[in-house]
Amino acid sequence: MTNAPAPRTAALIVAAGRGLRAGTALPKQYAPVAGQPMLAHAYRAFAEHPGIDTVLVMVAEGQQAMARDAVGADARIGVGGVLRLDTVRIGLDLLGSETTRVLVHDAARPFVPAGVIDRVLAALDEADGAVPTLAVVDTLNREDGTLVPRAGLHRVQTPQGFRIAVLARAHAAWPAGEDASDDAQMVRALGGRVELVQGDAMLEKVTYPEDFAAAEARIRWETRSASGFDVHRLEAGEELWLGGVLIPHDRGLSGHSDADVVLHALTDALLGTIAAGDIGTHFPPSDPQWRGAASDQFLAHAATLIADKGGRIDFVDLTILCEAPKIGPHRAAMIARIAEILTIDPARVSVKATTTERLGFTGREEGIATQAIATVSLPEMPR
Repeated sequence: MTNAPAPRTAALIVAAGRGLRAGTALPKQYAPVAGQPMLAHAYRAFAEHPGIDTVLVMVAEGQQAMARDAVGADARIGVGGVLRLDTVRIGLDLLGSETTRVLVHDAARPFVPAGVIDRVLAALDEADGAVPTLAVVDTLNREDGTLVPRAGLHRVQTPQGFRIAVLARAHAAWPAGEDASDDAQMVRALGGRVELVQGDAMLEKVTYPEDFAAAEARIRWETRSASGFDVHRLEAGEELWLGGVLIPHDRGLSGHSDADVVLHALTDALLGTIAAGDIGTHFPPSDPQWRGAASDQFLAHAATLIADKGGRIDFVDLTILCEAPKIGPHRAAMIARIAEILTIDPARVSVKATTTERLGFTGREEGIATQAIATVSLPEMPR
């Protein structure tokens, strides 16, 4: 007896709309929420979920470049149709026969809790489809004044999950020229069984300008701090770079790059906040392309990695340990340069200096050391 192959599950993100009601210069799926395009948040939620094997993003013609900028150059991108149902149908064709289950999601719902994905996938073990919903708690009123009993009413959300063969048949059987804004209604029209699972307030749709502020307010931020430490030897004939500033001195720091001990320590601290290894992981000293390289690119790389996760740098604090040169005359320039590299306000950068009272290698003026602490905030998505 052979085991049945595990179902292959795809996420199909519908992002082909124009988003005119949002009042933004860009289509709303590319407008920033918490520092990143809405589409990027949704894409990451599915790409990082262990139950999702592949993610396909469906965009409007001409939006391919914007989509890749938002979610990455290697992402699967397809071009949708005029109506939402056209876009979904094209996406199903692109996913092909190797996909057995599909979760269809609207990009206008940027924050997708992993728990909702779990519940939708679990329901597909028995049902043809599964839809996250929230119970209606407000009294509803028709224009003629008639009240609608709210008992049994639910607000429909996405991602909606389906056995892909059933959803494909539903699209094929749907009357030509008739629109449908919800895939579950199409499956039900075919006689399919669609289960309701618990939705989440994080999945509220962003439609109007005021919805962006509400989406930002739903984010829970996690604060992380990490430290970095670096040492380089002082040698004659080398330039002395500290904090991205060239400082006149009789000796400079020796290293594979420009040996900026301040930026190196800060780079390690920032990488630590996202558990991304250390500077040598990203810029190996064995790689000749980094010989003599300016360390500002190392620090900028770490800042970019944090931004890619939707994070923000709140504060950085550095202590330089050396007997000479005097740091005080150069402190303001260092602060300005570090803030420029990290694209943060100089008020979020602290640079201090101390001696070791002529003790140790720094006291003997054999080298310079720096310790750094970085504090960042990262969006914490509910499970």
